[in-house]
Amino acid sequence: MPDPHALAHFIDHHQRLFVLTGAGRSTNSGIPDYRDSHGNWKRPQPVTFQAFMSDAPTRQRYWARSLIGWRRFGRARPNDTHHALARLEAQGRCELLVTQNVDRLHQAAGSSRVIDLHGRLDLVRCMDCERRIPRAEFQDELAQVNAEWLALDAADAPDGDADLECADFAAFCVPSCRACGGLLKPDVVFFGENVPRDVVATAQAHLMQADAMLIVGSSLMVYSGFRFVRAAADRGLPIAAVNLGRTRADDLLTLKVEEPCEERFLLDDEREKLLA
Repeated sequence: MPDPHALAHFIDHHQRLFVLTGAGRSTNSGIPDYRDSHGNWKRPQPVTFQAFMSDAPTRQRYWARSLIGWRRFGRARPNDTHHALARLEAQGRCELLVTQNVDRLHQAAGSSRVIDLHGRLDLVRCMDCERRIPRAEFQDELAQVNAEWLALDAADAPDGDADLECADFAAFCVPSCRACGGLLKPDVVFFGENVPRDVVATAQAHLMQADAMLIVGSSLMVYSGFRFVRAAADRGLPIAAVNLGRTRADDLLTLKVEEPCEERFLLDDEREKLLA
C-alpha cells in the first residue's frame, strides 16, 4: 500500500521546489481538462495556430464559442490546491511555479513566482501592432456586434471554449484591432505555436536552482511541459507527480500519487504543512 504521507515527506525534504502544473489543477474550479486518465484526447484537438491565422471561418467559429465560454471561464476562482501552492511559495519553498494553464488562477490565489508557459487567456493580442487589451474588454466588443448570440448557451469546454454547435458561424462578426485594424488572437500559445524562447530560458534557469520537481495535475503529453521533466531527470533531481492516470514521465518519477489533487494536498497532516 502506498505511503499516504509520501507527498508530505517529499515536500518536507526539499527546500527549493520547481513546480509544474497542468489542466488537472483547474478542473475543481470548473474548467474542463483535455485528456482522460490514459493521456488520450477527450474531444477533438483544439484549434491550431496555423488554422486560426490563415482561415477566417476558423476565427469566426473560435470567437463565437469563446463569447459563450468566457462568461463562466472568466468567473472561475482558485481552488484549494491553488491556495496550497501559494502558501508553499509564501513559506519560501517554491523556486518557481510553471503552469501550462492559461487561467491565471495561481496568481489569483496569491502565487507570484509564476511563469504562464502557454500565455494568458485574460488578454487579447493584435498580431500586427502587438497591442494587448483585456479579454473582458474584448468580450464587450464581441457582445456589441453579436448581440443575438448572447441568448445562446453551451456546455463548457477547456480554456474558455464552449461546445456550441449547429450554428451558422458565417454570421458571426469578429472585430479587428481598433488601433491598426489587425488580426486579434488570444494571448496564448495555440497548438502548433512555439512557446517564446525567453520564457523557456527563464524557466530552465530556475530549474537549475531547484533541488526537486513537483508536478501537479498534468499528463505531460505536450512537450512544452515535458521538456522540464526531462531536464530535471538529466540533472538527477527527485521528481514527484500528483496526477490521476498515466503521465508521459512515469518512468522518470521518484514518487507518483494517483489521487485527485485536492484529496492529496488536503489530508490533515499535509494541510498543516501546506496551509497553516
